[in-house]
Amino acid sequence: MTASKPLVLVDGSSYLYRAFHVPNLSRLSTRAGEPTGALYGVLNMVNKLIEEIHPQLMAVVFDAPGKTFRHKRFADYKAHRPPMPPELAGQIEPLHRAIRALGLPLLCESGVEADDVIGTLTRQARQQDLPVLIVTGDKDLAQLVDGGVKLRDTLKDTLLDARGVEEKFGVPPERIVDLLALTGDSSDNIPGIPGVGPKTAVKWLKEYQSLDKIVANADRIKGKVGERLRENLEALELSRQLVTLDCHVSLEYSPNDLKPGQPDRSVLKEIYRRYELHSLLQRLEDDREKANRASASRNQQQAGGREYETVLDRERFETWIKRLEGAELFAFDTETDSLDYLQAAIVGVSFAVESHRAAYVPLGHSYPGAPDQLDRNQILERLRPLLEDPRRGKVGQNLKFDLHVLRRADIELAGIRHDTMLESYVWDSSATRHDMDSLARLYLGEDTVRFEDVAGKGAKMLTFDQVPLEQAGPYAAEDADITLRLHHTLWGKLSAIQPLADLYRTIELPLVPVLARMEHTGVRVDVEALRKQSQEIAKRLLEIEERAHAEAGQPFNLGSTKQLQEILYERLGLPVTRKTPKGAPSTAEDVLQELALDYPLPKLILEHRGLAKLRSTYTDKLPQQIHSNTGRVHTSYHQAVAVTGRLSSSDPNLQNIPIRSPEGRRIRQAFIPEPDYKILAADYSQVELRIMAHLSGDEGLLGAFEQGEDIHRATAGEIFDLPLELVGGEQRRAAKAINFGLIYGMSAFGLARQLGIERGRAQDYVERYFSRYPAVRDYMERTRRQAREQGFVETVYGRRLYLPDIKSSNNPRRQGAERAAINAPMQGTAADIIKLAMIAVDHWLMQSRPPVRMIMQVHDELVFEVREDFIDQASGKIRQLMAGAAQLTVPLEVDIGVGDNWDEAH
Repeated sequence: MTASKPLVLVDGSSYLYRAFHVPNLSRLSTRAGEPTGALYGVLNMVNKLIEEIHPQLMAVVFDAPGKTFRHKRFADYKAHRPPMPPELAGQIEPLHRAIRALGLPLLCESGVEADDVIGTLTRQARQQDLPVLIVTGDKDLAQLVDGGVKLRDTLKDTLLDARGVEEKFGVPPERIVDLLALTGDSSDNIPGIPGVGPKTAVKWLKEYQSLDKIVANADRIKGKVGERLRENLEALELSRQLVTLDCHVSLEYSPNDLKPGQPDRSVLKEIYRRYELHSLLQRLEDDREKANRASASRNQQQAGGREYETVLDRERFETWIKRLEGAELFAFDTETDSLDYLQAAIVGVSFAVESHRAAYVPLGHSYPGAPDQLDRNQILERLRPLLEDPRRGKVGQNLKFDLHVLRRADIELAGIRHDTMLESYVWDSSATRHDMDSLARLYLGEDTVRFEDVAGKGAKMLTFDQVPLEQAGPYAAEDADITLRLHHTLWGKLSAIQPLADLYRTIELPLVPVLARMEHTGVRVDVEALRKQSQEIAKRLLEIEERAHAEAGQPFNLGSTKQLQEILYERLGLPVTRKTPKGAPSTAEDVLQELALDYPLPKLILEHRGLAKLRSTYTDKLPQQIHSNTGRVHTSYHQAVAVTGRLSSSDPNLQNIPIRSPEGRRIRQAFIPEPDYKILAADYSQVELRIMAHLSGDEGLLGAFEQGEDIHRATAGEIFDLPLELVGGEQRRAAKAINFGLIYGMSAFGLARQLGIERGRAQDYVERYFSRYPAVRDYMERTRRQAREQGFVETVYGRRLYLPDIKSSNNPRRQGAERAAINAPMQGTAADIIKLAMIAVDHWLMQSRPPVRMIMQVHDELVFEVREDFIDQASGKIRQLMAGAAQLTVPLEVDIGVGDNWDEAH
């Protein structure tokens, strides 16, 4: 009898190691620093497999600890394999527990390997005419494939039958053992034939049909490779024994015993929470429960202690108004028909004044059959006194968006007391994403109804005005309820740590309306200049492409990673300095930068990539981003993205426009003022070096800044042993690289690469630098030590960056955390200072209403549009406010430039 569904056998050991080495997964850890990447990777794969296949028979198979029969045959089997890293070993027990809690049989047989157990079960299943699906990335298991056995690699998204095995390996499944015996396996210390790789092995097997016939014809194979074959015939037989799976292991179970059971949700929940696997925790919510909750057909939902109401009549609305008027603080949220803050129209509003009780007032749902709703203009007008009253406290999630959409309705939201997105961000910027769904999972242990649950996704996604009220009401009311409950949880945490509470109240929260005003103002761009530059870049890209083809000796697609790998490493024979996780030679930017020092083609590729990105991101796209109503470009600033506290921006991303390249400067030339106005750019001078002087208390740095010295020239004089008047431009540029590189933890090796000098010379520069500034080195060591002891570092204003990898036994991860420990206090303090400056400048603008607009913030720079006759007054006031934004032990200096475009203002 043939089963409709296959026996699914998951090679757990293979996936455990593979997940551990996936770059994105290897960085995952709990806030306490426990690695979780392998745990998450395997469980995520298993969950997806179950959802996709709904298996009737399934098991996950792991290697048992200890030696196997192969060690008895060959004492050096796997002798070169290092012991399991402790970061991986610690994930095995919770992984096994979670797999059992999923209801899956977990198999682990001593004395044999997982592959042998899989082989035995496969043989038994085929004897019963059961099809088998083996989920693995291990090539050894390809020897099991036949008409009823397939291999699936979920990481590479491949499914191999017998033909697929032959296409991939060059030989059919029945010759895989022969192939592996010839090539050996360095990771398992299986000898094989030295110098015989897959190409040679496949060639021999095609010519002689089998390993036995290759041995029989060994005398006929010429050359050194033939000599090595003849010299290693004994080792060849041993290799064949080692790579052949034992498919007759004595097992106490059979394929029909491997039936999945019901998941133990309570155990899974405990594991997922304990190891902070938030996306897996989200999956635990029963789909039917979620569907029922989202499609509740009553206006008032009372389930699980919640009371959510959809308000359709004026009397109920007035009842809620009275509740809001009597509340010290209420949660508020808008629902809109768009995420574009300049286009979005209000579809409804929701509020909550106490936990588990909330209401949604629909105002613009317009789908066929939608019930009558309250008049939008009347309701917003009734809400205006509450929303505009600064004494009425409001809490929201990302209230900057609500500020925008209310402003479009001529309502100026006031009384912003709290924003849960920012509370979470200040509490721990790196713990999670700071959207409401993620925060609810992390801090409340609850799964919320997601937007896609009620509106769908992809091409079929509805705008919210088309979502039926049966789904829209509970969803929107839940937003307000969860927001209020998150605030109670997060503010309880924040208020217990005074520096964090002060940072939140004096910097992050007051910045919300400042950013909203900047976004609303936008910036003017010169469309014609951008179009002309786009045409010139297109011409330049063609020229580079032609030169690259000439260097390669043939045409190829510069954007194709595969073709570039073939050209660089196979045709031109460039050295392979790094490989991708899949084993291919890397074409990443830093790899190409290193190769570009010695070879022309990588340099051309980098130039092509840079120009193509500028064109697609800026010169082509900026004109399309001009808003039809304002004639200006309006970016979105993000407070809760960069873990250091820096602002980021998108649509367009203003932070990544290069300032040093001619093309980047030309893009900045397209940012222009209104007629009769100028662009004024105010930039903090060497702010991070000044922060280092403040943090370290180094007398050399403090003295140089207090005396107004050129710090880079002073450093150059010390390192190159020159009087200041003899320091040239080249020495100053090198000293600048040293100043900034070393305070960010750059090694002598990194400095040598950056300056293009020998490592010994770079080491001498490092020693001379720290001889001049010894307290800087002391501060760096002190900071690393504190980071290891407490798990985080702080800015001058108390902002924290948690460093879960600071105690990692993985050297690259630990060293990266140590560099971050040095970087974060400076970068974070610089971020705090410019935010304080923005708040101060905005206060002046709002109070005095001068002919000045603050239009952009980029790194350590604020950009303004200033009326021509007010330039002198604006320059003095802006310099005063920015320089006074912080009180460090060294003065802050502000460089101001004015021009007819952003580039000229530098």
